[in-house]
Amino acid sequence: MATGTEPPQVNTGVHGATRAAISPRHLRTDRWWLAPALTAGGLLAFIVYSTWRAFANADYYAAPYVSPFYSPCLAENCETMRGGPNWEIFGSWWGLSPALLILIFPLGFRLTCYYYRKAYYRGFWASPPACAVAEPHKKYTGETRFPLILQNIHRYFFYAALPVAGILTYDTVLAFRDEHYAWGHMGLGTVVLLINIVLIWAYTVSCHSCRHIIGGRLKHFSKHPVRYRLWGWVGRLNERHMLLAWASLISVALADFYVYLVASGAFDDPRFF
Repeated sequence: MATGTEPPQVNTGVHGATRAAISPRHLRTDRWWLAPALTAGGLLAFIVYSTWRAFANADYYAAPYVSPFYSPCLAENCETMRGGPNWEIFGSWWGLSPALLILIFPLGFRLTCYYYRKAYYRGFWASPPACAVAEPHKKYTGETRFPLILQNIHRYFFYAALPVAGILTYDTVLAFRDEHYAWGHMGLGTVVLLINIVLIWAYTVSCHSCRHIIGGRLKHFSKHPVRYRLWGWVGRLNERHMLLAWASLISVALADFYVYLVASGAFDDPRFF
């Protein structure tokens, strides 16, 4: 006789034969769906914006500011940036936006980041959507198969992200010039790029791979006091890795948008001195 409490006839996931026989998919009564929904919305907004700007191939340089989406500029069709990172590694045969040549490295770094994995696994794939909420998938293989097994190359994207951050630091130094390339000047764009590069470095060095490289394989911290101290500093940043991930993601988009406004003539860069 049916009592209405029997679990659905499913033999996988939380309803497998070895799991507790609970009829509801979860027992949470709060708005557990809000966090993954906001995460998915925020990441989707950045994807749409960055895709538009990456393929635009215009309005990315307004002396002395260059968009972080287009630096370093590695194609011959780049705008001439006096003193900037113009390296014509790709000749005239490259007809697409030069942003597509460089964005793969910071994109790969963020895509394989431990925090971002959690973010888009929950936000887009519902794997799982939230704590104590069952995922809808019948089978779970984790990161043991293609394409998710490629997440294991995160440490190599970390190595690639370091020189990119270094070049963006160079761009920020060049921003202490005016539109005629004279040194000793500072505008609102300088502040925007300065905040952006600080957040990018904070996010980059707070990476789990960075923490492991500095001190993760040491057996005796007492024999390596310098590395131990650095490991402790990175560890404190790592505690805020999620916050830094979002802050740097927003800042890099705002920095690009600011340069776009100035380069397109929609906004005049205020000069402080």
